[in-house]
Amino acid sequence: MDANWVKLKEEMKAASRELGIDAIGVSSPNTFDALKEKLIRHRELGRESGFEEPDLDRRTNPSLLFDRPRSIIAIAVAYPSKLPNPPKSEPGACRGIISRSSWGSDYHTVLRGRLQKLEAWLRERVPDLRAESMVDTGALSDRAVAERAGIGWSGKNCAIISPELGSWIYLGEMITNLPLEPDQPVTEGCGSCTKCIDACPTGALVGPGELDAQRCISFLTQTKGMLSDTYMRKIGNRLYGCDTCQIVCPENKGKNWTQHPDLQPDPELVKPLLQPFLTMGNREFKERYGATSSAWRGRKPIQRNAIIGLGNFKDESAIPELVHVLKEDPRPVLRGTAAWALGRIGGNQSLDALETAYEREEDMEARELITTAIQSIQDQAKD
Repeated sequence: MDANWVKLKEEMKAASRELGIDAIGVSSPNTFDALKEKLIRHRELGRESGFEEPDLDRRTNPSLLFDRPRSIIAIAVAYPSKLPNPPKSEPGACRGIISRSSWGSDYHTVLRGRLQKLEAWLRERVPDLRAESMVDTGALSDRAVAERAGIGWSGKNCAIISPELGSWIYLGEMITNLPLEPDQPVTEGCGSCTKCIDACPTGALVGPGELDAQRCISFLTQTKGMLSDTYMRKIGNRLYGCDTCQIVCPENKGKNWTQHPDLQPDPELVKPLLQPFLTMGNREFKERYGATSSAWRGRKPIQRNAIIGLGNFKDESAIPELVHVLKEDPRPVLRGTAAWALGRIGGNQSLDALETAYEREEDMEARELITTAIQSIQDQAKD
């Protein structure tokens, strides 16, 4: 390896902190053959989320994305795991929670900015640099690149776990024409620990490093349709995402990263009151959440999840607003979910509203949820 490229790589790593990057590694641009086999099996088993790049060749072959790649630079930026002075849920003031990866500014924007700084740093030293950066929504698997580049190992919870940073990290990569020597993958691993698999609320971690995205609460909170009673109960008060498999991970114990101001949370924004979401318009939602990654699916999934949270809290103070959604909201998913929440809360006021709504409801799925809710309250009365 040319000494100049070795020196450039050493200087790049030394400059990482001033570029706002917590870890840098280098991967070869070879095809990810083992990953492709895993993705084929994943698809055959129906475990994809549907949010991924559909072309498995593009996901695993950097040469299809970049002309004559010679290296891939992987980066990691650490984010916080602890909320300072978290507001507490109280009767009549129940709160939801947004997952840690969406606490600060949208990480797609943040990491693209970091990669742009890194590219500018490299271009000053290598004027004929060619590079293409990706964050999350790119074709390549960020985790596969990070694992090969030595950022960390692939945990049983499917997260990349850095020996220094844990798994509270965002990942991104840059394909380049620079002949940088690849780093060695991390040899550490999860050992015999299965805490993440044991703690997964829906059993979505079907084995070590095997995720059924269709059952993952993080995925479910981002969907826009009706959810089953089982999944709604499991969602609890989560508005967006799920951190359970990372919270229980021993490698994350005591790790909380506060060095990046743009990634720090506003407690009222990430642990918000639930009831205001029921009447929140698009403009207010965009003003409050538009700069975060939790807004990418729009207002509807989070409104639905807020209704689910109120049902799981059995918050009687929410009945009037839930009844309003049941009767007036133009979206069948929200009407049906409000019916489910009223069934969970129970009482004569809920029952009266559900029986009235049943006569008017034309959507079959919503009618089914109304029927189930009525039956649930009637069963409660018998007990």
